[in-house]
Amino acid sequence: MFNYIVITASACYGFQDQGVMIAAANQDLWQGEAACGKNFQVTCTGATNQGVPHPCTDTPTVTVMITDFCPPPGCKGNLDLSYEAFSTIVDPRAGGIKISYEEYVINYLFFNSFFNFK
Repeated sequence: MFNYIVITASACYGFQDQGVMIAAANQDLWQGEAACGKNFQVTCTGATNQGVPHPCTDTPTVTVMITDFCPPPGCKGNLDLSYEAFSTIVDPRAGGIKISYEEYVINYLFFNSFFNFK
């Protein structure tokens, strides 16, 4: 027996690789693709069931980029994290968890260098 992954195009970037710290946004966050490329800091705050009473890891916060849309009724919450992002903040056996999240603006600083060659 083997496992395989079916790769589908994301709603934001098609088949362009955006890394593994990614998430899909629910309809409220999606806002007609306005969420594409936005970053969110997501923190595990607790369990939603008794199966794993303390699901949060020692690193309970992760930053993810929105790359896809999670339409209703399939989306069970606000964000659907990639396995890599989810397993960074939670014991994967937990399934659903309680989270807090906020948009995280990443500021890039670019330097222009000018050289005067004589």
